Amino acid sequence: METEPCCEEQRDCVSDPTEPQIADGISELTESNSLTKLPCGPAEEGEELGKKEPSETESHAVESKSTEIKGSANCEQEREKAECKIEKKLRKTNSWKMVRFQDPSTEEDVVERDSSAEILFPEYAVEEWTSTPFEDLFMAEDWENITEDGMLRKKVLEPGDIQVPHSTWGQEVTVKMQGVLEDRTVVEKDCKLVFVIGEGDVIQALEECVMSMQKGEITLLLADSQYAYGLLGREPEIPAWAPLLYQLQLLDIRDKPDPLTLPITDRIRIGNQKRERGNFHFQREEFSLAARAYCVALDVLTTRTKDGDDVGMKEEEEEVREYRIKCLNNLAAAQLKLEQFSEALHTSRDVLTLQPNNVKALFRTGKLLSDKGEYKEAMEVLKQALKLEPTTKAIHAELSKLVKRQSGGQDTQQWRVKPAKVLGDDITPFLIPSKKKSSGISWKFILGALVVALGSLVTSMILTARN
Repeated sequence: METEPCCEEQRDCVSDPTEPQIADGISELTESNSLTKLPCGPAEEGEELGKKEPSETESHAVESKSTEIKGSANCEQEREKAECKIEKKLRKTNSWKMVRFQDPSTEEDVVERDSSAEILFPEYAVEEWTSTPFEDLFMAEDWENITEDGMLRKKVLEPGDIQVPHSTWGQEVTVKMQGVLEDRTVVEKDCKLVFVIGEGDVIQALEECVMSMQKGEITLLLADSQYAYGLLGREPEIPAWAPLLYQLQLLDIRDKPDPLTLPITDRIRIGNQKRERGNFHFQREEFSLAARAYCVALDVLTTRTKDGDDVGMKEEEEEVREYRIKCLNNLAAAQLKLEQFSEALHTSRDVLTLQPNNVKALFRTGKLLSDKGEYKEAMEVLKQALKLEPTTKAIHAELSKLVKRQSGGQDTQQWRVKPAKVLGDDITPFLIPSKKKSSGISWKFILGALVVALGSLVTSMILTARN
C-alpha cells in the first residue's frame, strides 16, 4: 500500500489524515477537570524524596561536630551520615502520569496519599534497594526468577496471604509501588495503582510480577529494560535500555468489573484513560499495543446495558459518541501502520456511521477503496472529503492518483490464472495482451513485404538461368 502524502495545510480536522491527533487527544483529556482528577500520581511534583527539614539538617551538623570529641560515638555518627546520604540519593523526578483505573477518591484520601516527599516503604530501605549494583542483583542467589530468561527477578521482603489465590490474566489489581534507576533516582511512584492484567495499562514487568505475588506481599522487583521501557525509554526520566528496580506491594485482587454495569460517568473516565494509554503506545510506535488499548476503550465507551437499552442522558450519549469517534479514528491509524487494510477500512466506515462528515475517515476510506480497485466509490468518498476540506493537499494528491489509475485502467495489464488441468501444479498467471491496437508498422506488414521480396529474388534467378 502506498504511503499517504503529508498534508501541509494544518487544519483542525485533517492535519495528516493518516495520523491520529495524539497531542490534541491528550491535551483534551488533561484540560477536562471532570475526567482527570486522578489521585496520587506515580511521581507527583514536589521536593526530593527523603529530604530533611531544615531543623533536622542542622541537628545533623551539630551532632557531627560533637562526635569529633566523643570517640565512642564516632562510628554511630558515620553510619547516620551514610544513611542520610542514601536517603538524599533517592531523589525524585517528574514523571509521565501513569493512568489509573479506580473510582475517584475523597479529597481527604488524596491528601493523605499525596506524600511525594516520603519513601513509600521506609521500613524496607534494605541494601538491595539503596546501593547494590543491578548487575549483582541479577546474579544474586537469594533472588528468584519470574521469567525463564532471568531478566525479571524478585526478592520477597514480606510474604502475603497464602490462602488467597494468585491473580490471573484479566483480573483487576491494586498495588503500591515505587521504581528507581540504578543511581536510585525515583522515576515512578504510586501508592494506589489500579490496573487490569493483560490490557497493557502498565509495563510488562509489573503485570508479570503481580501474577507471582500473594495478596499483601511486599517484594523487590528487578526488571531488565525489555520488560520495562526498552529501546525508547521514557524521556526525560528513563533513558533507553534502562533496567528498573521496584518496591512493590499487592494490596488487592478482584474480578474486572463489567463495563455495562458501570455508571456512564465511570465509563467515560475509564474509556478515556484507556485511550490515553493507546496514544502513549502510538507515539512510541508500539502500534499493536495501541490498537489493543483503543479496542478496550471502545468496549467501555458505550451507553448500552446488558439488556441492550440506552441508559445515558442526551449530553452523556453525545459525549460517549465523540470519544468513540476519536478512538475509532486512532484505531484506524494504528491498523494502517500494521498494514491491516481491511480492518482499517471497516473501522473508518464505523466512524462514518457515527459522523458522516468526518474528513479523516472519509480520506482513509477513499484511499483504501482506491487501493482496493473500487474506483467509483473511492471517487465519491474523496470528493465528499474535498468538499469539506478544499485546501487539504493530501486529498488533492489522492484524487489525482485516483484519476491516473482510472485513465490507465484499459491499458493496465490484467493477470488471470489458467486452470490447474492445463498447467498441472504450476498455477502461474498468464498475461492477456491488450486489445488496443498498437501504434506504428504492424509486424504482419513487415513479414508480408519480406515474403514478396524473397519471391521476386527467386523469380529473377530463374529467368536469368533460362536466358
